[in-house]
Amino acid sequence: MMPSPICYLLVRLASVLLVLTPVSALAQARPLEFRLTFDRQVSTQPFTGRVYVMLFKQDVKELRPGPDWFHPDPFFAKDVKDWQPGQPLVLDGKSLGFPATMDKTPKATYSIQAVMDFDRGERSFSTAEGNGYSRTLRRELDGATTGPIELRIDQVYKSPPFIETERVKLVDLESKLLTAFHGRSTHLRAGVVLPRSFTTEPQRRYPVVYEVPGFGGTHWTAHAAAQRDATNVAGIEMIYVVLDPSCRFGHHVFADSANNGPCGRALIEELIPYLEAKYRGIGTGQARFVTGHSSGGWSSLWLQITYPDHFNGVWSTSPDPVDFRDFQGIDLTKPDANIFLDARGEKRPIARLHSKPVLFYRTFSDMEEVMGHGGQLGSFEAVFSPRGPDGRPRKLWDRATGTIDPETAKAWECYDIRIVLESHWKTLAPKLAGKLHIWTGGADTFYLDGAVRRLKESLARLGSDAVVEIHPGRDHGLRDKAILDRIAREMADRFRRTQLR
Repeated sequence: MMPSPICYLLVRLASVLLVLTPVSALAQARPLEFRLTFDRQVSTQPFTGRVYVMLFKQDVKELRPGPDWFHPDPFFAKDVKDWQPGQPLVLDGKSLGFPATMDKTPKATYSIQAVMDFDRGERSFSTAEGNGYSRTLRRELDGATTGPIELRIDQVYKSPPFIETERVKLVDLESKLLTAFHGRSTHLRAGVVLPRSFTTEPQRRYPVVYEVPGFGGTHWTAHAAAQRDATNVAGIEMIYVVLDPSCRFGHHVFADSANNGPCGRALIEELIPYLEAKYRGIGTGQARFVTGHSSGGWSSLWLQITYPDHFNGVWSTSPDPVDFRDFQGIDLTKPDANIFLDARGEKRPIARLHSKPVLFYRTFSDMEEVMGHGGQLGSFEAVFSPRGPDGRPRKLWDRATGTIDPETAKAWECYDIRIVLESHWKTLAPKLAGKLHIWTGGADTFYLDGAVRRLKESLARLGSDAVVEIHPGRDHGLRDKAILDRIAREMADRFRRTQLR
């Protein structure tokens, strides 16, 4: 039976509409962009600085501190000047973006957060005291077609308070040295865990253990140290102090530097005397120990060799590069070194999991460029580099090509622990006898074992009694309970032996 003319016409019209509708929608689609405003409750003054929009595939509610190294979601940034309250600001495909520009954002559902970084000296560009941010918005986004999304920055971030208990105390001391250097009030902080006998034996004085956390860690981990009863050091009660090494550029490692200031001197001359007087430390180098992991491992080792009489031993685990001939796989002494590519032109990895490379220098560098401050590679530059003519740390590598500047690399040598030890061994040898303990995994996640191997060889040639161990098959997570228990036993043994002299 043949269709009627009316039915035929309706069928033809429907088919035309099916074809035209997606074409029309596509014609109207616009690339993704974010239109931001901020309220006067965030700032009554015009804002100059960097503004961010962060996306998270996970359904997050609270403000996040920044990208996850191993699983970074897209985020974007724009530097602004004199942005007025209530004035619209657009972030679009021309803005800084990682891992790609905004128009290339993969189609997915994201949690969206906008941040104004007032950049008052904290590591995170996001979760820093006084920063402005937006309430989280959950939306499906497609970089090519979503069009404009409006975000209102009307929240002010408030850092959670450090909760003191009977045995866990906060030390928050303004440093005269660092305040003078930075031209603004700068504080040293530490979490102090007191021995159980502290209140019942008011005349007693104690040896002290100083722990430097790794990158991203702070004095807040003093609470975890209290839970594992870190003050019971293999039968000897000691005060256990967790230091805060964080700064605007990342982790200052308690080394004096042209960009972070006299962080080592501030610790030795200001914080330690204040803390040990307040909490009844014995107050001598024989009764003071230092330990740390990763960036804290490098810090603790640096403190021991820089102030050899001030500490009675260091237990450094998985330290950041201690020999710059193997700086996470890069020989910085080679004049043609490149941070992105190896000698074969292959891209350089910066991290591995189960022996498989998972992070690479180029993408890690690109990510930190969008972050602006507070990244691990930038943190190295802040400690080791001279200050450049622009007032910022001098760049070790070209951000576009990866080419390493040999002049800057040469300037880094004064922080190369292997060179420092070799250059000053005649003076340091008697002061460091029995004090150096360095352990790392043989398959360190961040390729830090290579530098430790080289340092071990150097110390052996010098005739040092340093204990340098590479644990086969272990990755960066070396600092487990067994290692902590061993550190405690060796500290206690060192204290007993040296106190009897």
